[in-house]
Amino acid sequence: MSLSEWATDYVHLLLAVGRHDANFVDAYYGPPSWKAAAEAGSPRPLPELRTEVLRVMDGVSASAVRGDEGLRRDYLLGQLAAVEAHLARLQGQRCSFDDEAEALYQVRPPQTPEATFEGALARMDHLLEGPGSVQDRYQKVRERTLVPPDRVDAVFQAAIAEARERTRRHALLPTSDHFRVEYVTGKPWSAYNWYQGGGTSVIQVNLDLPIAIDRALDLAAHEGYPGHHVYNALLEQRFAQPAPEGRGWVEFTIYPLFSPQSLIAEGTANFGIEVAFPGLERLAFERDVLFPLAGLDPSEAERWAQVQTEMKVLAFADNEAARGYLDDHLDRAQAEAFLVRYSLRTEAQAAQRLRFIETYRSYVINYNLGEHLVRSWVERQGGTVADPGRRWVVFVDLISSPRLPKALGL
Repeated sequence: MSLSEWATDYVHLLLAVGRHDANFVDAYYGPPSWKAAAEAGSPRPLPELRTEVLRVMDGVSASAVRGDEGLRRDYLLGQLAAVEAHLARLQGQRCSFDDEAEALYQVRPPQTPEATFEGALARMDHLLEGPGSVQDRYQKVRERTLVPPDRVDAVFQAAIAEARERTRRHALLPTSDHFRVEYVTGKPWSAYNWYQGGGTSVIQVNLDLPIAIDRALDLAAHEGYPGHHVYNALLEQRFAQPAPEGRGWVEFTIYPLFSPQSLIAEGTANFGIEVAFPGLERLAFERDVLFPLAGLDPSEAERWAQVQTEMKVLAFADNEAARGYLDDHLDRAQAEAFLVRYSLRTEAQAAQRLRFIETYRSYVINYNLGEHLVRSWVERQGGTVADPGRRWVVFVDLISSPRLPKALGL
């Protein structure tokens, strides 16, 4: 069998796994008949699917490749190894947080000592004025940056429009490029991009908790431009589309969430915010456009930007809370208290984040660690702050390639 034939088996396998885990297939835009066949009848037994994974892995490994098909084979093998690990968990196999993260995402997350978080809190203590705890003062400042519910859509649409315009200067997007925004509640995440294929996406924003002004821009860039929407659109355009537009690589018509591809997807989506809005450019856009549009005081913008720098450090508290909770070193109350202290969330926000951790488990590393690793890789290729043009070139090359963390040396 050719590598393309094994890739077809890979797609059918992933669709079958999706019958056992509704979160597993994040996007599929291949032949509708394949999905219909996978959904017909009873789900295939898990032991049978694990046997199928090994069969496909052996076939891919033995396939002859030419040119850049070596990278294609590495991609398939990396994804298949994660599928096998995920199936093992669905069968009840337990492993540590670190082992799970390495098996699924090809990186072993380092531990962040509490002293690192305490250092960030100490700097926040000097940054935030007034009496009370750092957490209390942070929430008071944050309240002054919350977007009123009746202005959320206007702010979000403005942020997406600017992010899209900046991205279009550097990435050739499909002519069908399009997205639709929906506002939802009752979800464990703050926002989600549901890629539909054909250069289109549905971006859902969760309104369960108030949205601060910085999150509006974060979500616009992370879920849209140059984040998930662009990542999926470029992969589809370059690889999934049939020749001569693309390569006709059918494996890129499906995106399994619990796979090493997600570290690249989330890491680039987070780092892409900085690529599109570097340094003072982000501050200027938020201060001059988004704050007034939201009816907020623009004089709060500079201090809030400084606060967000420290929040980048505290973002790694999610990993430690997840590790402690999933490895049974912290109970629910302790994990939520840890998030309240070290990520400065409210109790309601901490509870929501823990629901996310329960659902997506070690996936949390893909945001903070993924961003850190992607930034390091881009900078090693010359994409530094001092050379924004080169940074865009390296970034766009990464989000339009099948490279996984191992291929990048992450």
